[in-house]
Amino acid sequence: MTVVIKVGGARAVDPAGALADVAALVSEGQQVVVVHGGSTKVDETLERLGIEPEYVETPSGVVGRFTDEATMEVFEMAFGHLNTQLVAGLQSEGVDAVGLTGVDGKLLYGPRKSAVRVVEDGTKKIKRGDHSGTIKRVNGDLLESLLSDGYTPVAAPPMAGDDDGDVIPVNTDADRSAAAIAAELDATLVLLTDVAGVYEDPDDPETLIDSVETGAEWAALEDAAEGFMGRKVMAAEEALAGGAPEVVVADANADEPISSALEGSGTHLHASALSDTEEQQ
Repeated sequence: MTVVIKVGGARAVDPAGALADVAALVSEGQQVVVVHGGSTKVDETLERLGIEPEYVETPSGVVGRFTDEATMEVFEMAFGHLNTQLVAGLQSEGVDAVGLTGVDGKLLYGPRKSAVRVVEDGTKKIKRGDHSGTIKRVNGDLLESLLSDGYTPVAAPPMAGDDDGDVIPVNTDADRSAAAIAAELDATLVLLTDVAGVYEDPDDPETLIDSVETGAEWAALEDAAEGFMGRKVMAAEEALAGGAPEVVVADANADEPISSALEGSGTHLHASALSDTEEQQ
């Protein structure tokens, strides 16, 4: 079984025990792909450079950073630093880690979105100059070659964006990048976050949803997921729909966070829930 693990950018250098946990899995013969984010690092770097980040709201109500040319340069800088630090940390744990961005070997490839639909003061507008993209293809052969040779890939945005035939680095969501990779490899996906999983009541940790296996349970999950958790559920759906057998949303701060997630902690989302949903439609 292959496992794809998404760690948060804020914890990419030392994600609360995840590095040692990855090393333990690899030493047991497990194939592991690590994917990391870095939004917090990007914001911190923008602030240090005196650049004000710009956030926009889509017509569907999702708020995200607008990635203009200057922000894209900072994005590459911040993610490159995090990737190098995470690879070094894993190598210190005895793991033959190899750092990749989505641009390397067109690991993550798709069209650039130079214009996005936004809502400003209640009015829908087209905002141009964006450097983001939509993943349409994952270079699974590249990952499988590295894994078969005993390497542990450490991947992150940016992705390779097709800009009228040219390839340029563009922003893409790290959770959805991990989902695309898990789908391509038919791998279990572990999304590490700062809470124990998805809660029925977002303010009450006692309402943790343990497992989602049916269409009704999936509907309840979507109703419960708010804010950043809604984006993780969206990524989980993409992974499961693409071929991943299971997605686990789990606590990065737990002891042995990955092993404990694989052994039952967190919220476990199963492909059967989507199949059941489709059958009911």
